[in-house]
Amino acid sequence: MLKNSMQQVLEAISNPTRRKILDLLKQGEMSAGELGDHFAISGPSMSHHLSKLKAADLILPTRQGQSIYYSINTSVFDDAAQFVIGLFQKRGDLTK
Repeated sequence: MLKNSMQQVLEAISNPTRRKILDLLKQGEMSAGELGDHFAISGPSMSHHLSKLKAADLILPTRQGQSIYYSINTSVFDDAAQFVIGLFQKRGDLTK
Protein backbone atom coordinates (compact mmCIF):
# COMPACT_ATOMS: atom_id res chain seq x y z
CA MET A 1 0.00 0.00 0.00
CA LEU A 2 1.32 3.41 -0.88
CA LYS A 3 2.18 5.80 1.93
CA ASN A 4 -0.41 8.34 0.74
CA SER A 5 -3.09 5.64 0.65
CA MET A 6 -2.26 4.55 4.20
CA GLN A 7 -2.46 8.16 5.33
CA GLN A 8 -5.92 8.43 3.74
CA VAL A 9 -7.03 5.19 5.44
CA LEU A 10 -5.83 6.34 8.85
CA GLU A 11 -7.45 9.75 8.40
CA ALA A 12 -10.71 8.15 7.29
CA ILE A 13 -10.95 5.77 10.25
CA SER A 14 -9.91 8.44 12.76
CA ASN A 15 -13.44 9.86 12.69
CA PRO A 16 -16.10 8.14 14.87
CA THR A 17 -18.90 8.75 12.34
CA ARG A 18 -16.90 7.07 9.59
CA ARG A 19 -16.05 4.15 11.88
CA LYS A 20 -19.77 3.77 12.61
CA ILE A 21 -20.51 3.78 8.85
CA LEU A 22 -17.96 1.00 8.36
CA ASP A 23 -19.47 -0.90 11.28
CA LEU A 24 -22.93 -0.65 9.71
CA LEU A 25 -21.60 -1.84 6.36
CA LYS A 26 -20.28 -5.01 8.00
CA GLN A 27 -23.93 -6.12 7.97
CA GLY A 28 -24.05 -5.74 4.19
CA GLU A 29 -24.54 -3.27 1.39
CA MET A 30 -26.52 -0.11 2.21
CA SER A 31 -27.61 3.01 0.35
CA ALA A 32 -26.59 6.49 1.48
CA GLY A 33 -30.16 7.04 2.68
CA GLU A 34 -30.15 3.83 4.71
CA LEU A 35 -26.84 4.81 6.27
CA GLY A 36 -28.11 8.33 6.94
CA ASP A 37 -31.04 6.95 8.93
CA HIS A 38 -28.55 5.95 11.64
CA PHE A 39 -27.16 9.46 12.13
CA ALA A 40 -28.44 12.88 13.16
CA ILE A 41 -26.40 14.70 10.50
CA SER A 42 -27.27 16.51 7.28
CA GLY A 43 -27.14 14.95 3.83
CA PRO A 44 -24.10 17.03 2.85
CA SER A 45 -22.28 15.89 6.02
CA MET A 46 -23.06 12.24 5.22
CA SER A 47 -21.85 12.81 1.67
CA HIS A 48 -18.59 14.25 3.04
CA HIS A 49 -18.00 11.19 5.23
CA LEU A 50 -18.77 8.82 2.35
CA SER A 51 -16.37 10.79 0.12
CA LYS A 52 -13.57 10.42 2.67
CA LEU A 53 -14.19 6.66 2.90
CA LYS A 54 -14.29 6.34 -0.90
CA ALA A 55 -11.07 8.36 -1.29
CA ALA A 56 -9.36 5.91 1.07
CA ASP A 57 -10.87 2.99 -0.93
CA LEU A 58 -12.48 1.68 2.26
CA ILE A 59 -15.91 1.50 0.63
CA LEU A 60 -17.05 0.63 -2.87
CA PRO A 61 -20.02 2.40 -4.48
CA THR A 62 -22.38 0.49 -6.79
CA ARG A 63 -25.11 2.28 -8.73
CA GLN A 64 -28.45 0.49 -8.80
CA GLY A 65 -30.98 2.57 -10.69
CA GLN A 66 -30.98 6.02 -9.14
CA SER A 67 -29.48 4.84 -5.85
CA ILE A 68 -25.88 4.25 -4.90
CA TYR A 69 -25.17 1.36 -2.56
CA TYR A 70 -21.99 1.09 -0.53
CA SER A 71 -20.06 -1.96 0.64
CA ILE A 72 -16.79 -2.48 2.49
CA ASN A 73 -13.65 -2.98 0.43
CA THR A 74 -12.05 -5.77 2.43
CA SER A 75 -8.82 -5.81 0.40
CA VAL A 76 -7.88 -2.36 1.73
CA PHE A 77 -8.47 -3.55 5.30
CA ASP A 78 -6.19 -6.53 4.63
CA ASP A 79 -3.46 -4.19 3.32
CA ALA A 80 -3.87 -1.85 6.30
CA ALA A 81 -3.67 -4.76 8.76
CA GLN A 82 -0.46 -5.99 7.13
CA PHE A 83 0.98 -2.49 7.34
CA VAL A 84 0.19 -2.19 11.04
CA ILE A 85 1.53 -5.69 11.78
CA GLY A 86 4.72 -4.73 9.95
CA LEU A 87 5.17 -1.74 12.25
CA PHE A 88 5.38 -4.03 15.26
CA GLN A 89 7.55 -6.78 13.82
CA LYS A 90 11.23 -6.84 14.58
CA ARG A 91 13.44 -6.45 11.54
CA GLY A 92 14.60 -10.05 11.79
CA ASP A 93 11.01 -11.32 11.97
CA LEU A 94 9.90 -10.01 8.57
CA THR A 95 10.01 -13.43 6.92
CA LYS A 96 7.78 -15.10 9.53
